[in-house]
Amino acid sequence: MAKEKTCYVCASCGYETARWLGCCPDCGEWNTFEERKTVPQTPVASKTAEKAARYQTTQKSEAIPLSQVQERSMPRSSTGNEELDRVLGGGLVPGSAILIGGDPGIGKSTLLLQVAGSLSQQCRVLYVSGEESAHQIKMRASRIGVPQDTLYVLTENDVESVLEKCGRMQPNVLVIDSIQTMVSQDSASAPGSVSQVRQSAGAIVRFAKETGTSVFIVGHVTKEGSLAGPRVLEHMVDAVLYFEGDRQHEYRLLRAVKNRFGSVNELGVFEMRAEGMVPVANPSESLLSQRARGISGSVVLCTLQGSRPILCDLQALASRSFYTVPKRTVGGMDSSRVALLLAVMEKRAGKKLFDQDVYINVAGGLALSDPAADLAVCVAVASSLMGFTLSPTLSVMGEVGLCGEVRPVAQAERRVAECVRLGFTDILLPRQNLKRLRPIDGVRMTGVDTLMQALAVVG
Repeated sequence: MAKEKTCYVCASCGYETARWLGCCPDCGEWNTFEERKTVPQTPVASKTAEKAARYQTTQKSEAIPLSQVQERSMPRSSTGNEELDRVLGGGLVPGSAILIGGDPGIGKSTLLLQVAGSLSQQCRVLYVSGEESAHQIKMRASRIGVPQDTLYVLTENDVESVLEKCGRMQPNVLVIDSIQTMVSQDSASAPGSVSQVRQSAGAIVRFAKETGTSVFIVGHVTKEGSLAGPRVLEHMVDAVLYFEGDRQHEYRLLRAVKNRFGSVNELGVFEMRAEGMVPVANPSESLLSQRARGISGSVVLCTLQGSRPILCDLQALASRSFYTVPKRTVGGMDSSRVALLLAVMEKRAGKKLFDQDVYINVAGGLALSDPAADLAVCVAVASSLMGFTLSPTLSVMGEVGLCGEVRPVAQAERRVAECVRLGFTDILLPRQNLKRLRPIDGVRMTGVDTLMQALAVVG
């Protein structure tokens, strides 16, 4: 009997070494090496060749000029969910592999079960679960009203067995829930390990490309917010979708961070109800429905999430600090960006914030990375600091530079149109954007060049 050998595998990138290391030389992460015991197979050469052959393409190709490649249209089919179709770029592409990640309990399985039930009315769908039994899936399907007559369910975590049954059934859509529970015979490690996730995902993606089956893969998220398993998992699939939002809030945000068949950073908004994940057709109205009026520190911002303009409530609170170092607490934005804007306000606009605790929050659980939120942050902080209230019909947008200048924002026409649609008649924006906009009856648009001008207009 062959002796067991011990090796150490990085849980972040899969790097293997014969001895334990504190820092991974491949990805640079600390304390990520885990001990693995393996039994060498005999004969080694034949086993290795057989294992590598499983992940090779079945057809060999020759190099040809790109002009000789035949163009093929990529027909899309609707998933029955408008918000998911928006994030995917218009619908589901045959043969695509889609990875959906998010925190536990945020609604990944519920959304995919709804999508599987809707797609089962027009094609053959197989829902594979390695976490729940068939009875548990049926209970959830009955609770959220999913059609069950044409939806097939398989409770199996062996990848080779699942793909063998898929070869006989030939489904058009395959749902894997989740990839961390799948086990491949080509790896001797435990389920959820780096090698198991890599081997299982590789086999599933290869099956999708060879058969034209659209595959949804559920991936768990670690404490750091990244997908559990190797980062190579994101490179193997065609689209990566992340669920955002606090489980304590009713809204869930589905964002595309990678999409080979559409634009990235598209955002879909859902509401968690007893009947499942309900798409929110007008997120701007939903995010502003509970906005406080007549109180300082609240300003409406029109942000751009992919191709969709969304109005949100950005709140700021400045209060006297009793600490040696004032606190800076930020929710929904980059804290370092907020610190930069506070420094610009103090240096360029003369607002004394060195003895003030500043709190920033984006209501509704929305995460902002749009530079157009800079001017809204400065206006909200100034409103809370000086104690003046802003007009309930005011909307602010603009990027603020280190010299205090207000820079133009992208797609100002769409932002202004969304503000006008929801009844905002006072719009504060960069002057360079104002030069390219047509006047609108009943709407007062004010252009500014510097942060001082903007604070003078609202104050």
